[in-house]
Amino acid sequence: MAWFEKLAIVVFMVLFMECFAWAAHRYVMHGWGWGWHKSHHEDHDGWFEKNDLYAIVFAIVPIVLFVVGLRWEPLWWAALGITVYGGIYAFVHDMLVHQRGGFRWVPKQGYFKRLLQAHRLHHAVEGKDGTVSHGFLFARKPAVLKAQLRANVQPARRPVGAEKTHTMPTLAVKK
Repeated sequence: MAWFEKLAIVVFMVLFMECFAWAAHRYVMHGWGWGWHKSHHEDHDGWFEKNDLYAIVFAIVPIVLFVVGLRWEPLWWAALGITVYGGIYAFVHDMLVHQRGGFRWVPKQGYFKRLLQAHRLHHAVEGKDGTVSHGFLFARKPAVLKAQLRANVQPARRPVGAEKTHTMPTLAVKK
């Protein structure tokens, strides 16, 4: 394989993983997999949370791809792209946003500030429903996300057939 083919596979996989991560976060973690992800939306003591089990499960795929990639090279480079995404995710989400591992930089402007704001708006909702910003590397403008949060709590936006006792998400967003 030529170097540009390898690079193209790695870059494609990083972009693909952002799409996969968005879908997994939106439909699995905030859906049927809420049991593990809930720990990430609650205060906790210690380094690990139950949500970290997702990282272990998701790591199985690139490990298998690395092994199979020893026989068919494109899979090895795909595994590298997934691993690069995992490293970027660990930095942006775990270190920058949630300041795990003693990381204490708070960006004051630019792209990283926007990522931080978007993820904080994601955590502004109590519970699994009505959240915004499920991706990790591409963040919409905070004003757009705040408007979406406000729309999510309006009674007119309740799902058809929702009972009157249905509790809508509580917001802790500063205007």
